[in-house]
Amino acid sequence: MGRCSTHKKPKKKGYSHKTALRAKFMKKGDDLIHAELLDERKPLPLDEDLPGMGQYYCMHCDRYFTSANIRDDHFKTKLHKKRVKLMKGAAPHTQLDAELAAGMGRPDNGPKLRESSSAIPMSLLNGADVGKLGSVHYLLVVLYVSTR
Repeated sequence: MGRCSTHKKPKKKGYSHKTALRAKFMKKGDDLIHAELLDERKPLPLDEDLPGMGQYYCMHCDRYFTSANIRDDHFKTKLHKKRVKLMKGAAPHTQLDAELAAGMGRPDNGPKLRESSSAIPMSLLNGADVGKLGSVHYLLVVLYVSTR
């Protein structure tokens, strides 16, 4: 009579999430990768700190590989094919797009309004049919004529 034997959950084996977080924050953003793909490809310099001396690199995924065979296997994966398709499309969003979507960018005040003097017909400015104007329009006509 006691509790079920599966009551206590086994402890986790000490898996650290540091590597996943490091990989997440060390990656380049999509906008930087897209800009690099548009530039000409230069030969990669030798770097002892990178896997495979930095010679086997996937530009779309921003990953280094230890050999050409592993890199070629990576080219066949679903993740790589999705990244290639994403990078062939339109340019990713930029900081300006994000600010405009949040309403923090340049204000869109609509089309420019016409000047008040061009909204009044020229026949009215010459003195004909001034009685048909309202008081605000009459004031604008007087101001326009006086500035000439």
